[in-house]
Amino acid sequence: MASTETPPSRPAADSGDLAGLEAGLDALDTVQVRRQPLAQLLVHKVLPPVLAVLLVLLVWKLLVLAQVTDDYKLPDPSAVADSLGELWRRGTLFDIVWTSVSRGLLGFLAALALGTPLGLLVARVPFVRAAIGPILSGLQSLPSVAWVPAAVIWLGITDAAMYAVILLGAVPSIANGLVSGIDQVPPLHLRAGRTMGATGWRGARYVLLPAALPGYIAGLKQGWAFSWRSLMAAELIASSPELGLGLGQYLENARTDSDMPGVLLGILLILFVGIAIDLIVFSPLERRVLRGRGLATAGR
Repeated sequence: MASTETPPSRPAADSGDLAGLEAGLDALDTVQVRRQPLAQLLVHKVLPPVLAVLLVLLVWKLLVLAQVTDDYKLPDPSAVADSLGELWRRGTLFDIVWTSVSRGLLGFLAALALGTPLGLLVARVPFVRAAIGPILSGLQSLPSVAWVPAAVIWLGITDAAMYAVILLGAVPSIANGLVSGIDQVPPLHLRAGRTMGATGWRGARYVLLPAALPGYIAGLKQGWAFSWRSLMAAELIASSPELGLGLGQYLENARTDSDMPGVLLGILLILFVGIAIDLIVFSPLERRVLRGRGLATAGR
């Protein structure tokens, strides 16, 4: 008689091990979002840039004390602070900054409205990509200042010329950023969206754009940088009393008056605005998107 053997039963511990392994994998995929204590936030986020600024001021002061060049070429930091205080006392500091910031933000929003559908069109229509893609790449590499003379001839020394230069500088960056983000979307996402009925505009809104968001935001950051640089170039070259006093024109006026503290103050204000917009608008947006995809932690 043939003997029948009962196969050995799998230990109950195996199921526990599998459950623990699955829980561990889930924990790896889950981003732990914790709020940093205020002291830790100050140490990691605020202290490094403050120390960097203090170091720059120290080196600047040492160069002045060493008299490496004439005072009118490299003024003392206190002279630049005096120029800032003079603008504050006259009540013109905010007006100068806001004139340029309002133009830059409005021009960027217009570039966003034009660059987004253009990027979608280039990314999804092969004929359009073949025809316009190389032109967008070429425009992105073209210095924005090259458009200022043409914009002045076409539109005169007006706000319209300023906005035209901003658009020509920012739209290619935004469109190319979106194209790059869409190119990195896995085809499986698009097929899954079509299966669930997300086609045409619905597919672009609910599948394509969310999946391409990291690349799109990178394009937006670059688009803002091009907007700001384009505007400063336009204000420097096409200055007119009718346009109001912006940062670019203030910088040009200081150069005309051989006011080196005013020149350095203008440069510092332009730099400050560019950094502030990035820190206030784009960096939090980028962190939020990356956290949602498990690509960044709360401390980033």
